[in-house]
Amino acid sequence: MDHKKASAKRKQPVRPGNLLVITGPSGVGKGTLVQKLKPRVDKLRYSVSVTIRAMRPGEVDGESYFFRSRSEFEDMARQGAFMEYAEFAGNFYGTPRGWVSEELENGVDVILEIEVVGAKQIHSQYPDAVMIFISPPSFEELANRLRNRKTETEEKIKLRLEKAEQELQEKNVFQYEVVNDNLDEAVSNLEHIVYAERCRMLRA
Repeated sequence: MDHKKASAKRKQPVRPGNLLVITGPSGVGKGTLVQKLKPRVDKLRYSVSVTIRAMRPGEVDGESYFFRSRSEFEDMARQGAFMEYAEFAGNFYGTPRGWVSEELENGVDVILEIEVVGAKQIHSQYPDAVMIFISPPSFEELANRLRNRKTETEEKIKLRLEKAEQELQEKNVFQYEVVNDNLDEAVSNLEHIVYAERCRMLRA
């Protein structure tokens, strides 16, 4: 009898994975945190976006991006195939609804690293999504990080900082805040959030 009960337990359906939405202002270090987090947690995948831009050397379709033509992308958008999509530098990027849903159904946690506006759009569609806001230790430090990149003009940096100031005012609508001051501590905090959410019994 005990053996039958144990067998039944092993055959229980897989618990769906969590949708982890990581956002925050430009320059706060979202991408670095995600790259550091992935090897520390099993059953965790970074969402692979669909794009119309040309494939670069070393990239693999289905791993780096799902590469599609503009017409294919537009067809997918009309069919509601994206959770969210946006245009950057003349190219479109979108989060594929089907791919994300399949990963979640297989018990895999999926990370979406997107801008604040997109994060709020995702939350309106997926109220169970785990919303994580990455903050800088200070606004001054964020400005220093953007300038230390030395990849943009001062005018563009000022525009990013204006946007960041608005985004920081919205952080209280998210469930978690991780301050990226010490990189190792910030990654550790993200890891704890992932495991705590896996142990959650009920959703709000």
